[in-house]
Amino acid sequence: MGGDGVRGDLFDPQCPTRRLLDRIGTKWTSMAVKVLAEASPEEVRFAELQRRMAGISQKMLSVTLQGLARDGLVGRRVEPTVPPRVYYRLTPLGLTLEEPLAALRTWAEEHMAEVDRAHRRSREDAASSD
Repeated sequence: MGGDGVRGDLFDPQCPTRRLLDRIGTKWTSMAVKVLAEASPEEVRFAELQRRMAGISQKMLSVTLQGLARDGLVGRRVEPTVPPRVYYRLTPLGLTLEEPLAALRTWAEEHMAEVDRAHRRSREDAASSD
């Protein structure tokens, strides 16, 4: 149930729940939320987020954080220095996202070997039917 008492319907093609799941269901969002949740209530600088999220480009991190901020999940603070220092933190709403994302990350880590085996079998079956 949402904070305003309105619940979405994932199976309604017009429901914005689908777009929200697309945004929060990415690996980068999950990683950013994890790093920010571990630091909470402290803020994390952009450069530190990028360092902790191995493999993410500056542009992808910026896009991810902008989306999270737009959705009210992340707060952003800029210190007017040269160059500017930009800090991020989870909002109270963003903190509520950590538990379900943590459960999903745990599931993925625990079942990755099984998923890899299924992928290999599928590729082998496809190759043998060619």
